[in-house]
Amino acid sequence: MSSPVLSLRGIVRTYKTGQGELSVLKGVDLDVQPGEIVGLIGPSGSGKSSLLHAAGLLERPTEGQVIIDGEDVGQLDERARTRIRLSRIGFVYQFHHLLPEFDARDNVALPLRIAGHPEAAARKAAEAALGSLGLAERLLHQPAQMSGGEQQRVALARALANKPRLLLADEPTGNLDPATSQTVFEALHALVKDTGVAALIATHNMELAGHMDRVFALKDGHLEERPAESQTY
Repeated sequence: MSSPVLSLRGIVRTYKTGQGELSVLKGVDLDVQPGEIVGLIGPSGSGKSSLLHAAGLLERPTEGQVIIDGEDVGQLDERARTRIRLSRIGFVYQFHHLLPEFDARDNVALPLRIAGHPEAAARKAAEAALGSLGLAERLLHQPAQMSGGEQQRVALARALANKPRLLLADEPTGNLDPATSQTVFEALHALVKDTGVAALIATHNMELAGHMDRVFALKDGHLEERPAESQTY
């Protein structure tokens, strides 16, 4: 087996509340390999988003290591963390967060421009990413001119346009009907296998979770591996 893209070691996340400290992650260990889709399930408030935010360098864990491609990146300064997010990590959320005044191509190209790519190169990469998701005919359409499933595929293209090593998705089909959810997940699954990106996906959709390579439930701050064909909380 190849080296993991993402390794989490002893991740602890504690929040201060009016009633004292609340520990949502209590020493989480996890490896995600290239080309692997790992599902993360659990009820609301179990810590799924906290774990994704730690893995994506959006929040610092209270304790523990975040290792990407063998490099301990969790304790880097904010400038270095931002650089890694732009170059190695793609994010997809439940809501697409597309800019309404931009067409699909420029929505996808925007993170590349922020990362320093020239406009022509960013648009070319955006066109390739959208084409791989069956959206070649939607390049110049604004979000309001597309269906919900198309908008979410644009968001997926945006996450993958910079060819990241790690894809983090938080309920990526949670705002879609079942048929559209299946279409979007099939596109995501195909791209993960084709590109070799490592994917960690939080979801409440048990049917989709059954098609992932491994599934973990977050329970009482710890990860418990579950059979991919029979997830229950």
